[in-house]
Amino acid sequence: MPFRTLAGHRRIRALLGRAVAQDTVPPSLILAGPRGVGKRRAAQALAEVLNCAASVTDEAGVDACGACAQCRRIGRGTHPDVIVIEPGDTGAIKIEQVRDVIDRAAYRPFEGRRRVVIIDDADAMAAAPQSALLKTLEEPPSASVFLLISSTPDALLATVRSRCPRLRFGPLSASEVAGVLVRDHGYAEAEARAVAVGAAGSVGQALTASSVDVVGARDAAKQLLLSITKLSEPGSRLTLAKDLAAGKGAPAADRTALAACLTALLSLLRDVSVLASRADRRVLAHVDLEADLVRLTAGWGSNRILSAFAAVDRALYALDRNASAKIVADWLVLRL
Repeated sequence: MPFRTLAGHRRIRALLGRAVAQDTVPPSLILAGPRGVGKRRAAQALAEVLNCAASVTDEAGVDACGACAQCRRIGRGTHPDVIVIEPGDTGAIKIEQVRDVIDRAAYRPFEGRRRVVIIDDADAMAAAPQSALLKTLEEPPSASVFLLISSTPDALLATVRSRCPRLRFGPLSASEVAGVLVRDHGYAEAEARAVAVGAAGSVGQALTASSVDVVGARDAAKQLLLSITKLSEPGSRLTLAKDLAAGKGAPAADRTALAACLTALLSLLRDVSVLASRADRRVLAHVDLEADLVRLTAGWGSNRILSAFAAVDRALYALDRNASAKIVADWLVLRL
């Protein structure tokens, strides 16, 4: 998995690519950021480029070829010079694991140019394992690189943090998450975009999403906006609310699914706002629905969009506070 296969994080990729080209990769790094945004993939990509037998150069710097024997073995997780330790069944990284990797890192690499030690969920180390690692971080072996991956880096000891420069990974865009779901996990385009919207920029969160019909939720939210644009009479609007709360043609037969529909509404309203303000269309979360969203801009001025966004946000809050799904749906359609 070369750097070029990473979704997003172009700044970090360029930074690491230049460091490899100039042979200035620090002996230890903390890869920090939300879960599921690609930190471990970036660590493995760095391991590949440090050991690649036929590295390539592009506009972002040096990258692994992804095809040589070294790259293939690292990708499969079978390279002797790339060591990964992670929490066991107890959810913790034990001191024995750390001592073992310290011993192995003291020797020269067996096959590659650099030995890369990847500690995933490094914050799962208690104080004792971190203290055991500290001397190695202070005086690292010349041919070894330690990569500590953490979503809560401040849980690491201050002495560990002070010896490891930190790379900060931000959330991915919804389009980037959707792209990974389609490319690597076999999602259909519509399903990927629907799931990505509520994933908070995390592929991991998208993959562990609940079984709610997110595609149906998005379709129901879109249809609600298209229908309500033409309806001003309260009785007709309440009919839409009845369908929304009862799941007639929509995935909102229970509270969780109704919440998914409201979350989709927020995202669609955001995209309508982008189009109405003539902002850069590349930031749209629902590129595949652009034609429908353009139709909505005719009846949704900036004030109405802001008001609707606030109403949906309040409806989600009420639903979270255990309000009746029917009451929430009724109130919302009268406010949109």
